[in-house]
Amino acid sequence: MNFPLPALEEILAHSHVVQLPMQVKFRGVTRREALLIEGPAGWGEFSAFLEYGPQEASRWLAAAIEAAYQPFPQPLRTSIPVNATLPAVPANEVGRVLERYDAPHTIKIKVAEQGQSLDEDLARVAETRRLYPQAALRVDANTGWDIPTAVAALARLSDFDLQYAEQPVPGITGLAEVRAQLRSAGIPLKIAADEAVRKHTDPLEVSRLGAADLMVIKAQPLGGIQAVLDIAAQAELDVVVSSALDTSVGLAQAAALASALPELPYACGLSTGTLFADDVTDEPLLATAGYLPVRRVKPQAHKLAKLHPGQEREAWWHQRVRDCYAQLQAE
Repeated sequence: MNFPLPALEEILAHSHVVQLPMQVKFRGVTRREALLIEGPAGWGEFSAFLEYGPQEASRWLAAAIEAAYQPFPQPLRTSIPVNATLPAVPANEVGRVLERYDAPHTIKIKVAEQGQSLDEDLARVAETRRLYPQAALRVDANTGWDIPTAVAALARLSDFDLQYAEQPVPGITGLAEVRAQLRSAGIPLKIAADEAVRKHTDPLEVSRLGAADLMVIKAQPLGGIQAVLDIAAQAELDVVVSSALDTSVGLAQAAALASALPELPYACGLSTGTLFADDVTDEPLLATAGYLPVRRVKPQAHKLAKLHPGQEREAWWHQRVRDCYAQLQAE
């Protein structure tokens, strides 16, 4: 971190645990938990996924502390072009899910969901293309395929004029192999790295090894805005800013990150607020006509009370903060 750590007890004393209900199951969850921190600069969000241990989750805590204690950088733009996100729903539910978005110009479609087939993925993408013929489409496999399956699947999915395919297989070397095989087959589909960036000890290795055409970067998993700006400045790749399924507090930090990048060639994955049935404010950070405003978000007391998950979950999150804080102190 590029600023002193505030006292642990100060962080805990100004924290609030919330649990947000989701409109549809996303990333295997129907409720999303987060710990929000109120600081002198505003609010920060710590919402590392529940299965992450202290070492990985500590990056998310660093991002939350930065947002709460440091001002956002000077914005270069006041709104961010964003994509709609389509979970791995059946083809007959595509229209219902996407109608929640206001005039989506770009749509990210989840594929390779565990227990589903390639035919289901193809049907989902085909229906999206039918309903939104002018939209830019991209698919996200979240490392769900092995290399041979990914190459075969992307060869077929590329018929739908995809903008890019995000993290089809685990790891950096796997991405490089998929990209090389697609090129050998004459398929120019771009490959985006997500998990290979945020879950790797050296995010810049993706660029050095030529494993991807662009990087998907997220403020929380990489330790905050300044850390991500440093990575983006060193990587010789286009960058897409995406949400980590944040509440509106975390989305505000991600939008501030996107607003500070010198170039923003792709729509960002920051319209995930639509996936929640409730949020921490009566004015959640939502896109209008495919653009998300850049602004701070202040949670409201009645929302914090309504969305509080109980003392047991609060105690669990407080212990998690202690464990992650110790990790940050040791660095």
